[in-house]
Amino acid sequence: MADTGTDPATEARSYRRRRSSVRREGAGDRRPSSRRTVRRRRPGSGRPGRGEKRRARLRQTVSIAILVLLGLAVLVVPPIVDLDQQQVVLRQADLPPSTDHPFGTDEVGRDVLLRCVYGLRVSFTVGIVAALVATAIGVVVGAIAGAFGGWTDRILMRLVDTLASVPHLLLGIFIVAIFRPSLSAVIASIALTHWLSTARIVRSEILSLRERPFVDAAIVGGATRWRIIRRHLLPNVAPQALLAATLMVPHAIWHETALSFLGLGLPAHLASLGNMINDGQRSLLTGVWWTSFFPGLLVVVAALAIAGLAGHLRDRTDPQRRAELML
Repeated sequence: MADTGTDPATEARSYRRRRSSVRREGAGDRRPSSRRTVRRRRPGSGRPGRGEKRRARLRQTVSIAILVLLGLAVLVVPPIVDLDQQQVVLRQADLPPSTDHPFGTDEVGRDVLLRCVYGLRVSFTVGIVAALVATAIGVVVGAIAGAFGGWTDRILMRLVDTLASVPHLLLGIFIVAIFRPSLSAVIASIALTHWLSTARIVRSEILSLRERPFVDAAIVGGATRWRIIRRHLLPNVAPQALLAATLMVPHAIWHETALSFLGLGLPAHLASLGNMINDGQRSLLTGVWWTSFFPGLLVVVAALAIAGLAGHLRDRTDPQRRAELML
């Protein structure tokens, strides 16, 4: 090998000097920033910012306040105001909103505000009862399908898919047509057409819970299948069932309003928001807008307030969402 005339120790020292000079130059380029670094939330991080938290709390507060006011009006106004909401005063027919009649009067002189209060009570009754019945049916069907599995699961889920393929309103009209127009017929039509989504939600939760260790421990301990469903599975799906029932209330109110508007819901003499909108549509062409506007406005406000309450319940029942809002 030919001698290059360079000492290895000298080469090593020169290499270290070049390396240290490069490091000093790189360190000299990095200057401390005088501005404070602001960490911005990534769009896909999923954690809500402060503005979103404030808006969520504001929506929840407004929704709860509206529901409290509507509940007080429904419970307090009828006993205090000693007036018949069916009283006919023809000389006061089609009066516009005023201090004496804030919502005006209808075509036969009945006070629209008083009838709205009674109609809201009927709509709330139909929505809450129908939502509870539909949730009970959905929880039972979903729990049986998820816990037993096999042919039981296949048959029940095919039944759910078949009923879900038919529009709710069309199926509700068919059920109401079998009976006379009444409060129970409307509740039955809504309950029998709105349990499908709850059954699917409960079934998916049950299938997830079946793989948990506490279910395996119960099986090893000799617990029967019905005992496992009653003691271990149903209590764990209660938050989802409560949220589904709350979300179903505004849907049931809309459904009752649609049936009554079509003349297939509650009897004509019973004050409901749907009946009032149906009665008021005949007066729209004559300029009497308040007989249908205020009942429709109450339907929208009540539905949005209940939906806001459902969002609040979702935040409280979902552990991940609750943790994010507490940060």
